[in-house]
Amino acid sequence: MRALIGAIVVLGFAGFVTAQDKKDEKIDAKKLIGKWAPVDDKAPVTIEFTDKGKLTLSIDIGGKSEKIEGTYKLEGDKLEMVMSFGGKEQKETVTISKLTDEEMVGKDSKGKEEKFKRLKAK
Repeated sequence: MRALIGAIVVLGFAGFVTAQDKKDEKIDAKKLIGKWAPVDDKAPVTIEFTDKGKLTLSIDIGGKSEKIEGTYKLEGDKLEMVMSFGGKEQKETVTISKLTDEEMVGKDSKGKEEKFKRLKAK
């Protein structure tokens, strides 16, 4: 019985430490730099992040390409983006849960999860 309780305590502590490690993980801002596209490919959209805090959102509709310029700031796991179009400023905050060399996963302010893949340079 004592061994069982000891095992439960050890496993519980290990789970807590693992959860804390994930919570404290920092997003590497350098991995954000580059061009990204939605994984589902339903929307003809690409977003490019530069190392100077600027972003460009490109939308291809009916053979025409529309570009929207903006800025971004990454603090911890929060990606804050500000874009201007149609004379209005649009702000969006995304909580990034995963950022690798090839994949970015995050939730927007409405709780919708979005997955992006890095586009290779041509």
